Amino acid sequence: MATIGDVARQAGVSPSTVSYVLSGKRTISEETRQRVLAAVEVLGYHPHAGARALASNRSNVIALIMPLYTGLYVPVLMQFVISVVTAARRFDHDVLLLTQDEGEQGLERVAASSLADALIVMDVELHDRRLPRLRSLGRPSVLIGFPADASGLTCIDLDFAAAGAACVDHLADLGHACVALVGSPPEVYERELGFASRTAAGFDEALRRRGLRGTTVPCEPTPDAVLETVTGLLRRHPDLTGVVVHNEPTVPPLLDAFAALGLRVPRDVSVVAICPDEVAERGKPRLTSVSIPAEEVGRRAVDLLMAKLDGRPVPEATLLPPALTVRDSAAAARNTRTGPRRGRSHTPDNALRSAARSPGRRPRRPR
Repeated sequence: MATIGDVARQAGVSPSTVSYVLSGKRTISEETRQRVLAAVEVLGYHPHAGARALASNRSNVIALIMPLYTGLYVPVLMQFVISVVTAARRFDHDVLLLTQDEGEQGLERVAASSLADALIVMDVELHDRRLPRLRSLGRPSVLIGFPADASGLTCIDLDFAAAGAACVDHLADLGHACVALVGSPPEVYERELGFASRTAAGFDEALRRRGLRGTTVPCEPTPDAVLETVTGLLRRHPDLTGVVVHNEPTVPPLLDAFAALGLRVPRDVSVVAICPDEVAERGKPRLTSVSIPAEEVGRRAVDLLMAKLDGRPVPEATLLPPALTVRDSAAAARNTRTGPRRGRSHTPDNALRSAARSPGRRPRRPR
C-alpha cells in the first residue's frame, strides 16, 4: 500500500507538499499540484482517514438523518439517499446514516463528537421539534423539506405547493369541474410532514383560484383501502371526473379500483400523479405526472452543504419548480358520466360488499 512518502518521491516533492495539495490548506503552484495528483493516481494512494481527520480537523463525513416511519414510500426515500451518497463521494466525503427514531438524541450525538462535519436532515415536519437544537448545533446543516418557520435554516425541496396547484390547473384546463386529491396515509398528515401538507395546501388554493369543487382524502396504500376511498369519493361527489394522486404505492390499486367499478381512465375519469417518472411510466395507462426530482434534490443538498463547510454563502430556501409531463391518463372532461358504465354489478356499494365477502381480494375487473 502506497504511503505519502511514496507519493512525494514519485512527484519529486516533500511529504508536506503532498499533504498541502491534498488538504488545500496552502496555495501550491498548479504545475506542482498536477504532479502530485498524477503520482496519487499512479500509485493508487488513499490518505488514512484518521490521520486526515487529525490534520484537517474534519472527519469528511456527512450525517444523513432519514425517516423509517410507516406511511412513507421507501423506494423514493432510497432515491434521495443514493443521490446524497453519490454526490458526497464527489467531494471525498462518506455518509453516516442516522435513523429518524433517534430524533434529537442523534443530533446531540453528532454535536458532542467528531462523527460528522455536517448534517442533511430529511422527513421535515411543519413544526419539527429538532429545529431549535439544529439551529444551535454549531454544525452546518441542510434540510430536505421545509418547516413552517425556516428562518436561520438552509432548506431545499420540490415546490410541493406549486406541484399540487399544477395538477389542478392541468385538469381545469381540460374542463374538469370536480377533482379530488388522493393523498398520503393519515399518519403523514397527523405528523404534519411538510411535503404532504404543502401539496394539499397548493391543491386547495388552486381549487379556489380556478373555481373548481373538490376535496382531499388521505389513503392507506392497500387495495381494499384504495377501493373504499374511491367508492366513498364517488358517493359524495357523483360528478367527480379528475383525481390527483400523491401517494406512490396507491397508484396501481387506484387504477384497478376504477376498472373494477367500470370506469375507464381517461375516458370516464382523468388521473394525474405526483410521483417518480418510473412509477408514472409503469401505469396502465401511463400517468400524466409531476416528477419528484430526488436525484437533483439530493445532489444540490450536498452542494449546499459543501459550500457551507467552505464558508461560502448559500440561499436559505431552494424550491425546485414542478415539471408536469403529459402522458395518457388525463383527457378532456366529458359533460356527463353515464350510468351504464357503473351498472348493477359494478356499483361502489356492490364492489365494497364483494371485497367484504372476500377479505384481501380485489373485485374482479369487468370484462
